[in-house]
Amino acid sequence: MFTAYRPGLAAGRDVQVLRRAATPEFSGWLEHTRPAGGCSRPIRLTGTIAAVDRNTGRITGQLHTDELPDRTLYKACGNRRESVCPDCAWVYQGDAYQVVCRGLTGGKGVPTSVGRHPVVFATFTAPSFGPVHNRHVPRHTCRNRHRCDCRPAPCRARSNAATCQHGQPAACFARHDADDPRLGQPLCLDCYDYDHHVVWNYFSGELWRRTKQAADRRLAALCRKRGIPLVRIVTASGKVRWVPPVGVSHGKVAEMQRRAAVHFHVLLRLDGVDPDDLDALVPPPDGITVDDLEDAARVAARQITVTTPAHPDQPEGWLVGWGEQVDVRRINAADGELTDGKVAAYLAKYATKATESTGRSFTRLAPATVDDYADPEGDHLARLIDACWHLGRPTGTDTASGATTVDHRQDSLDTEPNAYAGLRRWAHMLGFGGHFLTKARRYSVSFGLLRDTRATYRREEDDDPPHTITVGTLTYSGSGWLTEGDALLANTAASQRRESRRIGREELAHEAWLTGAAA
Repeated sequence: MFTAYRPGLAAGRDVQVLRRAATPEFSGWLEHTRPAGGCSRPIRLTGTIAAVDRNTGRITGQLHTDELPDRTLYKACGNRRESVCPDCAWVYQGDAYQVVCRGLTGGKGVPTSVGRHPVVFATFTAPSFGPVHNRHVPRHTCRNRHRCDCRPAPCRARSNAATCQHGQPAACFARHDADDPRLGQPLCLDCYDYDHHVVWNYFSGELWRRTKQAADRRLAALCRKRGIPLVRIVTASGKVRWVPPVGVSHGKVAEMQRRAAVHFHVLLRLDGVDPDDLDALVPPPDGITVDDLEDAARVAARQITVTTPAHPDQPEGWLVGWGEQVDVRRINAADGELTDGKVAAYLAKYATKATESTGRSFTRLAPATVDDYADPEGDHLARLIDACWHLGRPTGTDTASGATTVDHRQDSLDTEPNAYAGLRRWAHMLGFGGHFLTKARRYSVSFGLLRDTRATYRREEDDDPPHTITVGTLTYSGSGWLTEGDALLANTAASQRRESRRIGREELAHEAWLTGAAA
């Protein structure tokens, strides 16, 4: 998105910058805004900050925000979406990389032995809801797929270029560029099944849950078939249970495709079971290999489907299953195409995105604003939003006949239980209401642990007494910087600090490489 240059606004911002930089408190202001320096819309808080002795509970110091620069405390918004706040998304992406990578190589409390566990990288896609424009390169000759300039094949070449029932061409002979706006758009908007599309997005999380269970069951069946015994464990309540000797831990990222259907990139790691410590990460028993894990993922994706609950528009429900393109590949294979670092960086990148790949990004919709975006006769995204809002409408039950009816008199979703009511809540996400990055509890470290570690490091960096904790009684007073000049100064300082850290890391890595080479 480009903004036209307006000299008046730029001149006003320059005046604000000079005015702030000329104050004697400028250095203190920069240090005060450092925690939220690069944030696009920091949260402003007012209230009291107290230092409390951890041992006695006594207040050893107290400070009101009126004594701080700008009489407020700045806190980064913490938004994970790169399109909303690039700086906070950069922090989130770094945490996401650690969460994914620690489950592959160990570290930060995860044993390094997980690096020897069988792992596969699987991609589960949505089925077709109607033909769309696509870009397919049959043979890549480029070195970087992210900047691919290879010649694509014709989009949808057909020997018989007939038309659909709505008079639209059923073929497309164009060789689309990577930035072609037609990519992901249906060949015929009226032929496309928008209801099924948003329902698939909405129930894709349940489809994944059942797929994961099916893979676990298949591996357990292989263990029984090969004579690998069950493991005896004792639960916290003292009961004895016999469980399969293997389990699958996963890290999963959802990616929104150009056609606005989600697909999942999943790391599946095969773990064993320690009868004495259920939280321990141990290798699987001999007799179960990466071939079995790969086969279990493919079989589960091919077999598992979900039939959704009845809806007035579809009394028998919709069938939700995976598409034909299910890709399962091994990590750290001989070809070197997929390594731990590459996969972790790939998943972390998509963890900071949402609907941007469709060309637009939305905020949560309400009855007063939905008409600005939903249109049953509009473009692809407008029809998807309309389908979400229409299917998620309140429904009731006719007490006389027992039939499900549509309640046209109320706009609230709280009238009757409706299995599709969440479609309205997630209409801005085109029906998908799940988290974009999820993991099994045993897979790796948590985001909370990483944030606590970072907070502890900052306290030590600021030389805070170890026996003192900070307690804030704060209230929200607004969002954003006070002026455009303040935003420019804070963001520039944050960018310089980030670049300094990057150069420092490169120097340390280079020094370590030289030391290793010399040794």
